[in-house]
Amino acid sequence: MPFDHLKLFKDIAQAQSVSKGAAMNGVSQSAASQHLLELERELGVALLDRTRRPLEVTEAGKEYLEMCRDVLGRHAEFQAALDRLKNRIEGTVRIASIYSVGLSEMSHLEQEFSRRYPDATLEVEYLRPEKVYEAVMTDRADLGLLSYPESSKDVTVLPWRKEEMVVAVSPYHKLARKTEVFPKDLAGMDFVGFDADLPIRREVDRFLRDQHVQVNMTLHFDNLQMIKEAVAHGSGISIMPARVMASEVAQGRLVPISIAAPDLYRPLGIVHRRKKRFHRAAQAFLELLQEQPTAALAGMV
Repeated sequence: MPFDHLKLFKDIAQAQSVSKGAAMNGVSQSAASQHLLELERELGVALLDRTRRPLEVTEAGKEYLEMCRDVLGRHAEFQAALDRLKNRIEGTVRIASIYSVGLSEMSHLEQEFSRRYPDATLEVEYLRPEKVYEAVMTDRADLGLLSYPESSKDVTVLPWRKEEMVVAVSPYHKLARKTEVFPKDLAGMDFVGFDADLPIRREVDRFLRDQHVQVNMTLHFDNLQMIKEAVAHGSGISIMPARVMASEVAQGRLVPISIAAPDLYRPLGIVHRRKKRFHRAAQAFLELLQEQPTAALAGMV
């Protein structure tokens, strides 16, 4: 059976959706449904329970899914071994990243990766944190880049770097002339934050709570770009990594202010599926990320 057919069933079963599995493999939903019907007719058993929403994998389907994973895993190992024998780095590295790692930074990484390995390419998808984990666990991404990473039975975390968090204000805000503020200086101020379900929101809330500071949350968003725009337009102040403000600071649209308090950092990490066997291109990109990450990327922001 062709490997693409095995992967199609694996993705449908893991996503519990024919449409999602079809989209992940670049085929139409009708083609994926037809393939499933032909496969079940050939095997003489139902692999999916279509009366359930989301779809459920039958006992026979679970056995077939395990076989698909084993065969595809062996195929990936073979390709990795073949790459080593070829003694050259080629192929596509799939990256899932949170938005705030930044298009500019990824562009510089892609340029450096292309310079070193002209036969290899990067594919970058920007996602919310929970979707980064999902992409890594389902093998849609070789590596994930996100903040406040957490390991699990399915995911391994490699520390990448720590980013200093600062107060961000409009150049017209009354704090804009300050180079440093105490947490108590923020009390009662209008504040633009992150959505409540994001790790960075929980960390900022914890910091303010520990410092006995209450702010007036006026707006909240799921990405840094929207928060920066709201702050620049005077909707309130915020707390965010200094690095992600570099462009707006250079344009005179935002002012970063250091916080006179215990160090407040945003940790970034690299995540991948446990026991994953990387092909040479993915391993090479991982090594690029790990090369003195703070210093190496300082000129990219």
